[in-house]
Amino acid sequence: MTSLALKKGQADKIWMLAFAVIAIAAFIVFVGPAFAGADTTFNTAFTKFTGFLEGSGGKIITLLSLASGVIGMAAAGFRLGQVAIPVGVGVAVGTGVPIVTSTITALI
Repeated sequence: MTSLALKKGQADKIWMLAFAVIAIAAFIVFVGPAFAGADTTFNTAFTKFTGFLEGSGGKIITLLSLASGVIGMAAAGFRLGQVAIPVGVGVAVGTGVPIVTSTITALI
């Protein structure tokens, strides 16, 4: 066998690499630019969802998380994660939505 001969399996890897390069090149050539910010398709759903999380829905999610933490503490003993997770969920629901919304608005 010469040093130029391919080992078993190397030919398959070369074909897969060639296919990946061609697929990426075709993707770059045929995909058009995407413009964000002018589309208002999902504004209604976005407004309803953020209203739900910032209002009564966020309170319900926080209370359910707290209840599951209390039940877990009663069943398996005290662990810090059973208290920290409900607190984290409450903070995330209460402050996370405005932070994400302002970040998205600033980027777009």
